[in-house]
Parts: sequence; structure tokens; C-alpha cells
Amino acid sequence: MKEPKRVVFADWLRVIACFMVMLVHASENFYGADASGLASSYSMLANESNRFWVAFYDGFVSRTCVPLFMIVSAFLLVPMKPGVTMLQFYRKRFTRILPPMFFFLLLYSLLPMAWGAMTLEQSLADLKLLPFNFTSMAGHLWFMYPLISLYLIIPVISPWLEKASAREERIFLYVFAFSTFIPWLHRFVSPELWGECFWNEFTMIWYCSGFVGYLVLAHYIRFHLDWNRKKRALIGIVCFLAGAAFTGWSFWHAGIPGQLIETPDLEWSWGFCTPNVLTATFGAFLLFTCIQGEKAPKVVVKVSKLSFGMYLMHMFFLAPIAAFIVNGNQAEPLIPVWAAIPLIAILTYLCSAATTFLLSKLPGSKWIIG
Repeated sequence: MKEPKRVVFADWLRVIACFMVMLVHASENFYGADASGLASSYSMLANESNRFWVAFYDGFVSRTCVPLFMIVSAFLLVPMKPGVTMLQFYRKRFTRILPPMFFFLLLYSLLPMAWGAMTLEQSLADLKLLPFNFTSMAGHLWFMYPLISLYLIIPVISPWLEKASAREERIFLYVFAFSTFIPWLHRFVSPELWGECFWNEFTMIWYCSGFVGYLVLAHYIRFHLDWNRKKRALIGIVCFLAGAAFTGWSFWHAGIPGQLIETPDLEWSWGFCTPNVLTATFGAFLLFTCIQGEKAPKVVVKVSKLSFGMYLMHMFFLAPIAAFIVNGNQAEPLIPVWAAIPLIAILTYLCSAATTFLLSKLPGSKWIIG
């Protein structure tokens, strides 16, 4: 079967966004309050250097990684191809992502026992949790659940998007953009808004909020945004810099070195559906759409195809690499923190790419790495 024509900028986006995910997780090793290497309920910044570089790498550079993956998936999948039924769509999408997801959830629940990073009791607790949520050492797989949700809603929303005018989609996007202020309103105005209370979490604009907004935004950009390349580049740069600068600043402003801080207070504006991250994501995606050419370089296409498997496995590599470089001292790692964070991400990226490539040569590898 002939492979469908690839979208060049989408391959570049996957390759870069995958690295950004690893940059985010590398940064967590320099503000987590415990030795796990991951951000937990409490955080502590060892010094001003860590405060600045985590804000830069995690907040400014990489915070758009998750919504970029969401928006590129929607860009390629919405609307559904003519004649494709809901069940056909579900079969194709879920057979690609669910078997690898559960395979790696099992690995993260069992393998760490081999090197003493997990007790038998914790492993059994994780296995019991498997049908309901990600496990203790697979926190990065939280992303799979909203992705599944988007796949579930695509056949429902696709017929509307096929018929909706640009103006009608903009109305929805205005409501979605407004909904991104909810995290700020929760923090600074009231913990309960527009019908929220202990017996009802579904707010007035619940169904126009969340990652479904990025789905509609992707469709709008693809079918209704007729800006030329120069205009996309200019507006993309402005939006990305404005949104990313606020995202980085919000962490730097909240972070006080030497003080134990509740992580939600430190990451108060790092939610993926906040105005600043939405602005930066819109800008970044516009910039990616400016990439032109008949096809991407072979290495980019190859890594793009491997990116899902790389994402699934990367924490197996990142944790020991980070532990070695941090060397038990966030304030004084083996190399300065400005170099330590990207080095952890680069080494993790290379190890994940090489391992996923080798696994791709096995028969039936699609059930393991997608």
C-alpha cells in the first residue's frame, strides 16, 4: 500500500515537540523537592540560577509541547475522510495507540523493581491502578488520556466542522479563548465559577473548554486562515514570544530560592489551557506551517515516525541520565545547570531514538511503539 503524502511541517513539529517534552522533564530535576527527578506536590529551587534556567527551558522554550502535539493531530485528522465511519476511525486510531500505551504502563509498573527503584508493594498497587489511570512512575503518560478523549470526540465534532463557516468557528474559538482564563479566575477570584460546587464540576462553558479548543483551532488554521507565509511568520513570532515570555516569567516570579513551595503555586500559569500557553502555541504552530518543501529530510521523517515510541519510553532513560548529571545536588550538578538541562534532554532523545529504531525492526513492533 502506498504511504499517504506526508505533511512536511508536521514531521518537523513532531521531531521538535518530542525533544521539548524531554526538555520539560529534564528541567523538573532542578526544582522538584524530592529525589524522584519529577515535579511532585512540593517544589524547591536551590538558587537563582535554577530559578532562571528552569523558567527559561521549561516555561519559555518548551511549555507548548503538549498542545502542539494536540493541534497537529487534529490538523491531520479533522475532518474525517469521506466515507469513514465512527467505528472505522476508532479502530484505526485506538489500535495504534492503546496497545503500546498499556504495554509501557506495564513496563513502568514492573521493570523498576529490577534496579530497586520500586518495591513489590508499589508495583502491585500500580498494577491495580492500571485500568483507571497512569501509574506512579509513568506520570508522563497522563497525556494519553486527553488524547484518547480527542479521538473519541473527533467523529462527533467532525460533521459540524465540515459545515461550519469561518465565522461560526471563530465564535467557538472566542468562547474557548475565554475559558482559558478559568485557571486564573479560580486562583484569584473564586474556586467555584458559573455553577461549580461540590456536587457539580461542569461549569457554564465546560463543553467549550479544554483541548477540544485546540482541535477546532487546528481546523480553523487549516481551512480558514488564508494568511501568506510572511504574515504567518510575523504574527507567529510575536504571539510565541509574548505567550512564552509570560509563561517563563510566571514561574520565575513565583519561585523563591530556598523556600518550599506548593507546585501548583509555582506553576500557576503553566496549564496547557491558559491564555499565555494558548497564545504561544498558536504562534509556534503558525511558525511551523511556514516550513515549506516537497519533503522533509529522511532523518526527520524517520524520527517523526518513531516519536510516539520515543515519548512512551523516554523516562526509562531520562531518570538515570538526570541522576548521574545532577549527582544528588541540584545546586551544583556535574556541569552548570544552563548546560545540564539541555544535555539531559539531548542524551535522552538520542537513547530513545536509537532504542525505538531497533524495536521498529522487530516483527509486530507496531504493537509496542505504535
